[in-house]
Amino acid sequence: MNNEVNVPVNAPGAGEEPYVIEMRHITKRFPGIIANDDITLQLKRGEIHALLGENGAGKSTLMSVLFGLYQPEEGEIYKNGEKVTINNPNDANALGIGMVHQHFKLVDVFSVLDNIILGIEPNTLGFLRKKEAKAKVLQLSETYGLNVDPDALVEDITVGMQQRTEILKMLYRENEILIFDEPTAVLTPQEITELMHIMRGLAAEGKSILFISHKLNEIMEVADRCTVLRKGKYVGTVNVADVTKEDLSSMMVGRNVKFVADKDDAKPGETILEIEHLSVKSRLHKKNAVNDVSLKVRAGEIVCIAGIDGNGQSEFVSALTGLEKAEPGSKIFLCGEDVTKKSIRYKNTHGMSHIPEDRHKHGLVLDYSLQENIVLQRYFEKEFQSAGFIRFDKVREYADYLIEKFDVRSGQGAVTLARSMSGGNQQKAIIARELDREHKLLVAVQPTRGLDVGAIEFIHEQIVATRDAGSAVLLISLELDEVMNLSDRILVMYEGEIVGEFDPKTTTVEELGLYMAGAKRQNLQE
Repeated sequence: MNNEVNVPVNAPGAGEEPYVIEMRHITKRFPGIIANDDITLQLKRGEIHALLGENGAGKSTLMSVLFGLYQPEEGEIYKNGEKVTINNPNDANALGIGMVHQHFKLVDVFSVLDNIILGIEPNTLGFLRKKEAKAKVLQLSETYGLNVDPDALVEDITVGMQQRTEILKMLYRENEILIFDEPTAVLTPQEITELMHIMRGLAAEGKSILFISHKLNEIMEVADRCTVLRKGKYVGTVNVADVTKEDLSSMMVGRNVKFVADKDDAKPGETILEIEHLSVKSRLHKKNAVNDVSLKVRAGEIVCIAGIDGNGQSEFVSALTGLEKAEPGSKIFLCGEDVTKKSIRYKNTHGMSHIPEDRHKHGLVLDYSLQENIVLQRYFEKEFQSAGFIRFDKVREYADYLIEKFDVRSGQGAVTLARSMSGGNQQKAIIARELDREHKLLVAVQPTRGLDVGAIEFIHEQIVATRDAGSAVLLISLELDEVMNLSDRILVMYEGEIVGEFDPKTTTVEELGLYMAGAKRQNLQE
């Protein structure tokens, strides 16, 4: 097939209704980069239209232009054939355009309900009608299978719950054009299946959906058409039924991509991480979030903890890395040393690298430059400081080396503010920093969240190389494909406990699913 298509396909013929949204020749520039270079996108009423591209290809920028967060330097937007001006998100909402952002736009100290109704609070004479709003939210969450607790504070709920809150926020506003920016990045396989079902139902009701995703399987399953961007330019629009996954990946990255990691059998060595009877209090209820977990990870193996989001994985990693206190009686040994009560820096300088679940909260200082973020855990080393002063020439040199090695794309290179980078490139910066540091143990939580297939292929290769170099890898992933592809051993966590141990060569996704849902359990005390 011809990958370089110059004009979108399926333009309406005579007598056909106009596109519900048409973005014509959109160009958006930032310092040092053209994020969108003369892009045209056409959305039909009642269709699910996927937007595909590498990290930094300009997908989120294009949708932010449509939602009024950015103003384009060139180009026009039409709704139902009429030119419209969208200066801000309020204009977009007034036109029936809603957006679920990749990085959530939520107020942490507000409840789920307050976030959903923020800006359109139902009131009578200035008094909030919260009971009415809560009833509508509960009815929406039941209808669409987006189970949330309206009274919970956003800062206390999981990333997956925050994603559902964002989706409910849009559904509450009864928008007719729905933009989903990486909506499945933090959802479990079951939740993804449910979301696909919801999206098809919404399209059947006449709503039009723009769906940004890196996950080719999802696009093949749910999208009607797909527009591909590469490095800010329009590559082509195709009918999904007419192409293969390989066609789409080739259009996206300009080459063929391997979907399965190349790795030899593990050759486990000495025990690097040993955890004994780890328990962690829950932030939400009296029961422990992690309850009496014991496990070992050896040099030269990748052990994966699989499970549905919200079953104690976040609290487990927080206690392991030092972000949260473990309960009395818990023991964590790193290379034979008890580090249970040691500081985060001590663990970092004694062999632990950590790719965190939430790149914004725990991975980056967003208002620091890329180069400052890359040396966050090393700026105090002799190489990067002299007499207490940071040697920025050495920092810049090191940052440039990692940017090239890990293909981290940004408008102004090492001096780019982390906040201005795409989510995928922020993730690549964290991975570069953590993998390049000297480490005996890599704790990788959702390491490929929000990455495109080309970047996932590269990161998987790096994780396998880390294992083969003799490090221990503890992987926490919600992606069952990733679990099966990378693991040497799989542990399933359900309600804060390890309920099964599996060999990826002899188990199936279906079997893992039963343990993840709590339907089955092994007796691991034997």
